[in-house]
Amino acid sequence: MAIVSLASGILAFFGHIVLPGIGGGTLAFVAIVTGFIARSEIKKTGEQGQTMATVGIVLGILHLALIALFIVLLILGAFAFGAWALFHR
Repeated sequence: MAIVSLASGILAFFGHIVLPGIGGGTLAFVAIVTGFIARSEIKKTGEQGQTMATVGIVLGILHLALIALFIVLLILGAFAFGAWALFHR
């Protein structure tokens, strides 16, 4: 699970190439969920992989934060363009 989390976290940044807008977000969500599952299993069994799971979680959260920032900037850009167009008739 830790390997899946890490791989999904890394591939999330390339997921938008395959499915624009959906692929990367889905992979980021998978990285977060599998990372937390892996960390839970590692605590119970004492196996290795804590770092991989944590990095997968961090990459997934970072990716979702970047998506949210991009959406906010698009909305602000639309408002700014609308305000500019309103006052420059």
